[in-house]
Amino acid sequence: MKNLHDYNLWASLKSGDSKAFSTLYKVYYPLLHNYGLKISNYNTQLTEDCLQDFFLYIYQHRENLANLDSIKPYLYVSFRRSLFRELKMASKKVDYDDKVNHFIDINFSAEDVMIQQEIDAFKQTSIVSLLNELPKRQKEVIYLKYYSDLTTDEIAQVLEINYQSTLNLIHKGIKKLRQNALLNELLKNII
Repeated sequence: MKNLHDYNLWASLKSGDSKAFSTLYKVYYPLLHNYGLKISNYNTQLTEDCLQDFFLYIYQHRENLANLDSIKPYLYVSFRRSLFRELKMASKKVDYDDKVNHFIDINFSAEDVMIQQEIDAFKQTSIVSLLNELPKRQKEVIYLKYYSDLTTDEIAQVLEINYQSTLNLIHKGIKKLRQNALLNELLKNII
């Protein structure tokens, strides 16, 4: 089913509507910027340069872009690839084109984890610690699911894996978080 807002925004952008491009930029720049910082290990300059180039590319090639029903997963996939290319050029030591190295080691901060204002400092520290203990791929799907608000289908597209693998990664991550949270709670009660 088509997302009419995304469909109309993308169609307007492709036809040269500068307001559509401005809307796209304002809505998605902060989301892609945050995601890019995670991928680049908080290399602000590289992330911002790549993101500017990415949006410039979209604007310059807008007429030739594919028709889309949903913009968000397309932007995440495309920007992720662009950033990996930039990271590869910036550091020849790491082969970012190798599929094995596409596992991003996202480090969560207390700001990322804060879901409600009432969470106290001890709980924040515990959650951050638990999230950072997850394997890289599980951290990435948790970030995309709960902090970037992508659907499971969209995450599968971004990570270029199938739907079932995405579900498995989310399930394993949540399961491990629950187990670790339970263990920490038990240890806290014993000590």
